[in-house]
Amino acid sequence: MPLTRRDFAKSSASAGAGVALVGSVGVLATAGATGSQAEEIGGRGEQAADGPGVDRRTGYGPLVPDPDGILALPEGFAYRIITRSGVTRLESGEFTPSNHDGTATFEGPRGVTLLVNNHELKGPRADWEHPVPLTEGLVYDPAAAGGCTVVEDRGPGRVAEWVGIAGTSTNCAGGRTPWGTWLTCEENSDRAGENGMTKDHGYAFEVDPYDSRANRNPKPLKTLGRYDHEAVVVDPRRGHLYLTEDASGPNGLFYRWVPPHGFKHGRGRLRTLADDAGVLQAPACYDSGGRFVDDLSRATRTGTVYGVDWVDVPDRDARETPVRKQFRDGEVTRARKLEGMWWADGGAYIVSSYAREESPAAHDGQVWFYDPRRRTLTLKVLLAVNPDPSKDGRLDGPDNITVSPYGGLVIAEDGEGVQHLFGATDDGRTYPIARNDLNIGTEEEPEFSEFTGVTFAPDGRTLFANIQDPGIMVAITGPWRRQR
Repeated sequence: MPLTRRDFAKSSASAGAGVALVGSVGVLATAGATGSQAEEIGGRGEQAADGPGVDRRTGYGPLVPDPDGILALPEGFAYRIITRSGVTRLESGEFTPSNHDGTATFEGPRGVTLLVNNHELKGPRADWEHPVPLTEGLVYDPAAAGGCTVVEDRGPGRVAEWVGIAGTSTNCAGGRTPWGTWLTCEENSDRAGENGMTKDHGYAFEVDPYDSRANRNPKPLKTLGRYDHEAVVVDPRRGHLYLTEDASGPNGLFYRWVPPHGFKHGRGRLRTLADDAGVLQAPACYDSGGRFVDDLSRATRTGTVYGVDWVDVPDRDARETPVRKQFRDGEVTRARKLEGMWWADGGAYIVSSYAREESPAAHDGQVWFYDPRRRTLTLKVLLAVNPDPSKDGRLDGPDNITVSPYGGLVIAEDGEGVQHLFGATDDGRTYPIARNDLNIGTEEEPEFSEFTGVTFAPDGRTLFANIQDPGIMVAITGPWRRQR
């Protein structure tokens, strides 16, 4: 039964129009806010020289430059390199593929950590020095360079890596399933015959880190739609899947897939569904006054709450028209650069990385929380436009995201200039965890790649993350503690 605009307006009025909040993360303040907005939600206590919203009393202290020029960390923390493109090798002998992106961890036997790592490689294989190898039986389209690898981490010097899927394109954030598999997502929707591809792209695929036999003969999960996929999460209670789309002209959409009646999730079960099984839907949001909201960038204060209705997608395989273009103005709510997601606290945390001239209002990042029980979106994090990304300390462009076992969020930065892993606490403080010190530009014009794949080990003691270019996976350890 849809939640009507009138119903939401009534419930919001009685609850205080968006004051009621859900989840342990709470409302997180703007980092890098300026002007009156900074005074309102960025001025909690003494601020550090890093800029508004960053508080050195929270977190683990200042970052110490790395003598090896890779990763700056707080005092007492350390990192080790797990894989590095062009340096480490797969079990089959090829170099680790490049352009590391979305990653998830899985508990292996006797303390082993398994990781599935996407490789965001777009277009023909000839364009890349280290594409994902075409391992027999694991290839979808032999013309495509992307895919994902499975990494087995047994500790320092004891790492193995092999191909999980190959022949896919632009594998971006993806998502972990409650039944212990990985959904790798193509952020590219080339048709067969475009850019050298021999098959249609723009799909999600399931990868089993425990059983390579389950990954043979890769099958696209067409039921989840064909578009520029970014991330996916699973509602373990209702069985719904939520997916993000990173696209513009017009801006992309946040999707919900509702399984067919009686369907039960499990390892490999999605592959058994018909291409048109279930229902793929896009959101239509409205504010507490019942007014339709065309774009999520219109929310300019944390704590903003929108009600959500769901509208069926007419043609999920986009045979004639891209999915996001199948809706008229006023039918669905859009957002710019919908990126990473994470399921926690009974709902989905969703990132909109930034908004510029293609959006109604500019920002340098939002994190929303979708509550499926209340059918609401609540703005948790808002990053104001960073006036000078070249300066260390200010934050912009959130991308991959995880919920920390020590409280709050950990976010991978994909902005301009300096790149960080940073935390955001329950009460609105932000703090740096790591800085990418690997300059892939020049001394005169430095350039630093984005962080990706931020995720904790199953025991919570190790934080894994990637530097996308050239492709380095690191494991960060140290004196983690609860952030209050």
